Order: sequence, then structure tokens, then C-alpha cells
Amino acid sequence: MIYVTGDTHGERARLLHQPWTAADTLIVCGDFGFLYYDNDEETAFLDRIEQTLPFTVCFVDGNHENFSMIDRYPVETWHGGQVHRIRKNVLHLMRGQVFSIEEKTFFTFGGAYSIDRYMRVRDVSYWEEELPTDDEYKRAVAVLKANGMRVDYVLTHTAPLEIVRRMGYVPDPHGMELEGFLEYIMYEASFTHWFFGHWHEDRTVMDRFTALWTDVVCLKGN
Repeated sequence: MIYVTGDTHGERARLLHQPWTAADTLIVCGDFGFLYYDNDEETAFLDRIEQTLPFTVCFVDGNHENFSMIDRYPVETWHGGQVHRIRKNVLHLMRGQVFSIEEKTFFTFGGAYSIDRYMRVRDVSYWEEELPTDDEYKRAVAVLKANGMRVDYVLTHTAPLEIVRRMGYVPDPHGMELEGFLEYIMYEASFTHWFFGHWHEDRTVMDRFTALWTDVVCLKGN
């Protein structure tokens, strides 16, 4: 089975207390939080995931990630898309990829703007890589076109601009390029459902867009 949840921010309970098997996959919609401080405690917990959890843990990147850490890990092809292999069963789903898992296709595109940058230090508590590059946008469109602009699910960290507004938020100008790009995907691609994190809410908008924070959704029947 495939499960999707929102920002974990290093919260261990959502990973440790699940009755899942080696056939199962959990996907986190950004702000994974287990690769952030680059210390021995994080390393030990990632090792614990590998040694004790039977299921696979995947995440798209959010804005609160240590991209310097993530980029140290090898890039591999997994289920048709590019990943950073963090551990045997811990994978970063890279931006602009399409993965085929359990006969379902997933388009992934992480990233978001940190509105609290003024409280953070560049390359210490925030990274410029939290926002996509032009090449990442172009690659994402090319990959989607190669898949006929059709997938079963879209997994992102932030949401399309229209969805941000429908949720009652005023978009930050610094994040509007990314959210505008996601709005382009929203209208140009065919998909069954879109899951995203970032906003620390659990609710569905316009039937096909679900914001996740602490909820864990099983994709069976979706």
C-alpha cells in the first residue's frame, strides 16, 4: 500500500508507530526534517529507520531541508524517476520526476519559499535551493510531456497559486513563481488527485487538492 502524509519536521512517531510491511511505502510531502542539523543524532535515527522499519520512506523536499546534506547522497533511478538514496529504505524524490509505484504514476516537484528567512541564516538554517531553478522547471515540463501530461497523482510541498488563494492565504511574492508554475501544471496536466504539505493544515480544496499535515492518507481507492 502507498500512504501519503504532510510535513514531519523530524517527528519520529509518525514513522515508528506504523504496522506496515516491506510492501508498503510512505511518502512525505516535504519538510521531512531528518536531514537538517547534520549531526550524529540524525545519522543514528536514519540508521534506525534502515535497520528496524520494513517499509520504504520517501519524501519530496520542502523549504525546511538541508539541501547541502541531501546533495551528498548518490542519485539513482528508482521506479522510473531520479532519487537521492539516503538509506536502503529512505529516498528523496527529486523535482520534476514521474515514478510508477504499484501501477500508479506520481509526478513530484518539491520546494517552497521560507517566509521566515529573516530569522534564518543562509546555508545554516535555510538554503537557496529551496526554490527551483529554471532548469528544474524545464525538466519537469519535459518529463510530463514525455508522459503525455498525464499522471495519477501530483505530490508537491506548496500548492498551486489558485489553491493557496482558495485556502484563504495571501501568496508571498517570493514564492509566486513556483506556485504559478504549479498552477500551470494544475491546468495543463491530467491527474486524479494532488497532495501537498507546507501549510500545516489537513483539508481538501476543490475536491482534488488535499493539504496534509498530520493526517496519513492511504491511496487505496483514490
